[in-house]
Amino acid sequence: MDLKMPHMNGIQATEAIRRLYPDLPVVVLTTYDEDEWIVDAIRAGAAGYLLKDSSTEDIIAAVEGVVAGETPIAKAVTAKLFQYVQFGVPSRSQLEERLSERELAILRLLASGLSNADIASRLNLAEGTVRNHLTNIFATLEVTDRAQATAVAWRYGLVAQGD
Repeated sequence: MDLKMPHMNGIQATEAIRRLYPDLPVVVLTTYDEDEWIVDAIRAGAAGYLLKDSSTEDIIAAVEGVVAGETPIAKAVTAKLFQYVQFGVPSRSQLEERLSERELAILRLLASGLSNADIASRLNLAEGTVRNHLTNIFATLEVTDRAQATAVAWRYGLVAQGD
């Protein structure tokens, strides 16, 4: 399972597969070794996490290992995973709990590329109110701009790709 795909990211696809077929193991094979992706994939139910630069032998061994009940994780990823988990990574549900329904609506419109004025018009709000909500959203997501907020929202599945 790759993590960046059209229509649905690999985290969302893994969750859907595990929900429909709970006994089917999913192994992530990706170029992304960022902590958030690793943790999100595991939380989504991935049975293993490999990088695309893994050798053919490592990939075969990982697939065989998953069938045998093992949890293969690329060696390059292991240290990052432990360090990241130690510092407490928020889950999608935790972020959704921290954002109000209004903030989630604004985030989705922001991710679709709308300006503050357009968001305000769509939601029947004052533009200043939208700016205030964006300040709260940025603080909650620990980002400093619209592009970062969109990237985090997409990564956590708070917005669908193409929204």
